[in-house]
Amino acid sequence: MGLFSFIKEAGEKLFGGSAAHAAETAAPTQADLDQRAGQAIEAYIATQNLGVSDVKVAFAGPEGKVTVSGTAPTQAVKEKVTLCCGNVASVTSVDNQMVVTTPEPEAQYHDVVRGDTLSAIAKKFYGDANKYPVIFEANKPMLTHPDKIYPGQKLRIPPLKQ
Repeated sequence: MGLFSFIKEAGEKLFGGSAAHAAETAAPTQADLDQRAGQAIEAYIATQNLGVSDVKVAFAGPEGKVTVSGTAPTQAVKEKVTLCCGNVASVTSVDNQMVVTTPEPEAQYHDVVRGDTLSAIAKKFYGDANKYPVIFEANKPMLTHPDKIYPGQKLRIPPLKQ
C-alpha cells in the first residue's frame, strides 16, 4: 500500500489547541507530545467501530508522520484506518503496516478540492455520477452525509463490483 500523503491543516482536530497550551506550562518533551497524539488517533480509530484489533499508532510530530499497525479484517477496513489517521490535522503522511486477514484489491484515492461533490468524483472515476453512494459507503463512518466533504480531505474510491 505504501506511504500516503495528506494535507497537514485539513482534518479532524484531535490534539493541540487548549490542551496543548496547558501542557506547554509543564514543558512536555516531544516524545510525550507524540505519544499523546498517537493515543488520540488510536482512540479516534476505536470510535469508528471498524472491527480492527491490536491497533498501535506512532506519531512523529516534527514530520507529521503516522505509522499504524494491527490487524484489519479486510483491505477496505485497512484503507479506512489510513484515512482515519491521515484526515487528522497535523498529519502529513501515513505508513499503514496493518495485516489484512481477507485480502482484496486496493482502492484508489482522491484528494477533495474546492467545488468537488461526490457525484462529480463518481463521474470522474466511474463514468456515472449516480454511483456516488459507492464512494459515500466506502468512506463511512468518517463521512456522515454525502454533502459533507471538505477540501483537503482524502477519500477512498473502491473498484466497482461487477
